[in-house]
Amino acid sequence: MDVTWTPERVERLNQLFHEGLPTAEIGRRLGLTKNAVIGRLHRNAMTRREPAPKPPPRPSIFEFSGPSCLWPYGHPNDLNFHFCGARPMPGKPYCAEHAALAYIRPKEQKSDAA
Repeated sequence: MDVTWTPERVERLNQLFHEGLPTAEIGRRLGLTKNAVIGRLHRNAMTRREPAPKPPPRPSIFEFSGPSCLWPYGHPNDLNFHFCGARPMPGKPYCAEHAALAYIRPKEQKSDAA
């Protein structure tokens, strides 16, 4: 495949590259192969774009790292969903604060013996 790099084509290549398009898409728009685009960018000493930094992975809600309070905060679909994580009471899945909310003692019934 004989590629003619006219000044207009080189200018369009530079424009598409600076818009952040992937080399395969630039090639499609110019009617060229990805490798032809990469070769020309290399010969033009165009610097390789650094990918955007990836955010750190969110811990899975199912990861278990030892005993911790399982009181949920938010909805599981929410980005900030998490569990309390405090030290649970022995034999309970919740810390003392959340156990007081989760376990409500039934009201004592008054005897009708009178």
